[in-house]
Amino acid sequence: MGYSGDPVEAKFVKSLAHPGGTLTGMSFLALELVGKRLEVLAQILPRGSRVAIVADPEHPGEQTELRYSQVAAKDVGINLSYFPVRNLEELDAAFKTISGAAMQAIVVFPDAFTLDQRAKIAAFGLKYRLPTVSGWSMYAESGFLLTYGPNLRDSYAHLAIYVDKILKGAKPADLPVELPTSVEFVINAKTAKAIGVKLPQAVLLRADRVIE
Repeated sequence: MGYSGDPVEAKFVKSLAHPGGTLTGMSFLALELVGKRLEVLAQILPRGSRVAIVADPEHPGEQTELRYSQVAAKDVGINLSYFPVRNLEELDAAFKTISGAAMQAIVVFPDAFTLDQRAKIAAFGLKYRLPTVSGWSMYAESGFLLTYGPNLRDSYAHLAIYVDKILKGAKPADLPVELPTSVEFVINAKTAKAIGVKLPQAVLLRADRVIE
């Protein structure tokens, strides 16, 4: 499996080290990178900025990611407001509140729902000139300002190692679930220009890829 959330919380496996069943693979819930995204955002926004977090509360691991984000936000002087979205109606309601609440940016937790709606979220950010941030490069490719997180192409390619081991007789129950080791920082320069954000040179130099 390549899973976006916490496979233990989802009850897919007993633990990362000892899956204990018929599933193993990788979890893309890279909690240690949550703070990195907010650090980059803090270099773009004034201290004390209000940032909206948009996420599906039913996605396993989302509450843990929220707690990590709250701690990281305090460290960099950002104020977070949480908007749970499970469906299009809740997403539209979140947009209505965000547009009238003087938010300075939107952080979107990557999961199946927000990935499916990434173009809509990106369009909202463009309309209200709000920087949009998430964890997977597909969001930046769809118009988000930046993404910082696991390189999913490398991660999925790594799953071939599991296939090889299982075909040679290894049991999924005995193969630890791994976390990503390949990280990708992507900036969409077109979005930056469209919303009037001047990215610091220090941020641009850190990027693995800039979409022109």
